[in-house]
Amino acid sequence: MKVLFSNPPWWDGSFQYKNAAGQDTTGYIAGVRAGSRWPFTMQIANPPDQYGFGSYLPYPFFMGYAATYAQKMTGAQMVFRDSIALRESYERYFAFLMQEQFNFIVIESATPSWSHDKVIIQQIERFSPKTKVIITGPIASIGKAIFDEVPIHAGVCGEYEKGVAKVLNGATGLIDHDLLTVDEMNASPFPYFDDVIAHRYIDMNPRGVQTPQAHVWSSRGCPYKCIFCVWPATMTGNDPTGTGKRTVRHYSGDYMEAFLTELVQKYGYRSIYFDDDTFNLGDKHVEKMCAIMRKLNVPWSAMCRADTSRMELWKEMKDSGCFGVKLGFESGNQQVVDNIVNKHLDLEYARKAVAECKRVGLTVHGTFTYGLPGETHEQMLETRRYRDSLGLDTFQESGTAEIEGTPLHTLSREKALKKYSGAQINEEYVRETDGRVKFDKLRASLEEV
Repeated sequence: MKVLFSNPPWWDGSFQYKNAAGQDTTGYIAGVRAGSRWPFTMQIANPPDQYGFGSYLPYPFFMGYAATYAQKMTGAQMVFRDSIALRESYERYFAFLMQEQFNFIVIESATPSWSHDKVIIQQIERFSPKTKVIITGPIASIGKAIFDEVPIHAGVCGEYEKGVAKVLNGATGLIDHDLLTVDEMNASPFPYFDDVIAHRYIDMNPRGVQTPQAHVWSSRGCPYKCIFCVWPATMTGNDPTGTGKRTVRHYSGDYMEAFLTELVQKYGYRSIYFDDDTFNLGDKHVEKMCAIMRKLNVPWSAMCRADTSRMELWKEMKDSGCFGVKLGFESGNQQVVDNIVNKHLDLEYARKAVAECKRVGLTVHGTFTYGLPGETHEQMLETRRYRDSLGLDTFQESGTAEIEGTPLHTLSREKALKKYSGAQINEEYVRETDGRVKFDKLRASLEEV
């Protein structure tokens, strides 16, 4: 049995721009899918089949773990192909499928890429009619309706190690959430890496990255219930209304030390990025990871919250090799943070956390989102002013993407949610699944600051 774990190509046209020399140049619109909490399209310089290093490219975590888990549990011949990292064309991709004729193809998808991915699946049926397609990712949150849209063999809800193994062992249809236990996580094989694409994954924020950079998890899940956040609602949990239970599962110190040591020794990574939903959930986990990174002696960075570990631990992180952190603020208006986003982050405490991070020598990358349901134009401008007041090294702004399975998507259907008292769909709200596209629609009005 041959199984392909596939992150297919995603191209969306081209555009014209002037390069640094003032010459008319063609650029290309490419998508980022698996590995991104909010899949989106972006502008890159290189055309299909011409890879160029430097554009944001996240490691496809769920797929990488599921591939090695399925091989261990079923004995299937597993092939992993990240066409986004390869920057391959559709022609090259389908030629590969026709040549190999896989029994199963596993594809992870979400709303931003779904209209595109449906065409890919229809083409798979054309070029490789005996191949059975397994759909995973947030798009499985729409349930059995997915089978009416495309010719698929099975859909797996949530993180999909166990679900895909069930399908390879004979299950069909919609497979419900079945998350790994902590013990199962720590007994699982390390996720898939290979010599061709291992060095291509890159996120240049926070500032201070040394390449090649490894993207890893030290935990799964997040207990917080931000209205727009995809993975805790759809992948590591099943909570489309924000009223359910969300759990956090940490990898053990032994697992992480062995995994990171293998990555550095085998692939020569020069820095590590912990892309957990929230890396610093709890002092003990931070202290454990700092001890491991001291042994490893490799620079590192992490996705954090400003308020989930003791203030003193920013220095402990710095002393163990951490050069920078990402902090999510979402909005600069406390009412929006509390009553629309439901993040419950004290913005003044967050300001103090940024100051402490800077004091101990960490670089700080802040993330902000605009166009939340019920957010006013003045509140968006207030976010800009708050952003400018923090002294961040870098920042990221995006439009609030609406992706299936999240409370934001549920709000659009039900018009009100108990846990999000300030969220409302009104005439100012812009529905959009691609955060880049939405931000482009809002950009002009935000320049009034």
